[in-house]
Amino acid sequence: MNVKKQFFDGLINQNPSLVQLLGMCPLLAITTSMFNGLGMGLAVTIILTCSNVVISALRKIIPNKVRIACYIVVIAGFVTMVDLLLKGFVPALSESLGLFIPLIVVNCIILGRAEGFASKNSIGASALDGIFQGFGNMISLTIMSIIREFLGAGTFGGGILNGGAGYQILPEDVVALGMILPVGGFLTLGVVIATVQYFMSKPKKNKEVAK
Repeated sequence: MNVKKQFFDGLINQNPSLVQLLGMCPLLAITTSMFNGLGMGLAVTIILTCSNVVISALRKIIPNKVRIACYIVVIAGFVTMVDLLLKGFVPALSESLGLFIPLIVVNCIILGRAEGFASKNSIGASALDGIFQGFGNMISLTIMSIIREFLGAGTFGGGILNGGAGYQILPEDVVALGMILPVGGFLTLGVVIATVQYFMSKPKKNKEVAK
């Protein structure tokens, strides 16, 4: 079990959102404030980690023909628990994220890690995979949220800082409201992915020059 490799795979090399391009729906839809980004990222991380652990523990007794159905049942159970906990303890976040919490059941990141990793590896490795992949997804959501909130509303830390209002950095009359609309999500995602790919390709180019 290579913990260092798992960490960098989840954060950078195999980032589920910016490299594997999984879970695009919430990445585009709810990243309009830091509150939403962190909340969704944390929810996905908890569900992903718990699902990985259970699926890894049951991997040898789950019949191969019904494995996907079993994975979905496990994931749905944890999604229901997180959804109810949010409604009970963080109702503002539950209301803000709306249907995107229940839709985590069919999130490609969670099902993909269940099929591609947890079903083939030990409980410990699967738990770390869930934490690191979830953390990578949370970082992506947070970056998207900060950029869109700053350009679209002129604020930083919306829903979290300054009593939930965030700190007004840009005057309201100079913000680009389109950035908090769907088109802003696509533009921001394109720029962030291009930036990540640029920095990931630099070491490869340097190695080729060295040769």
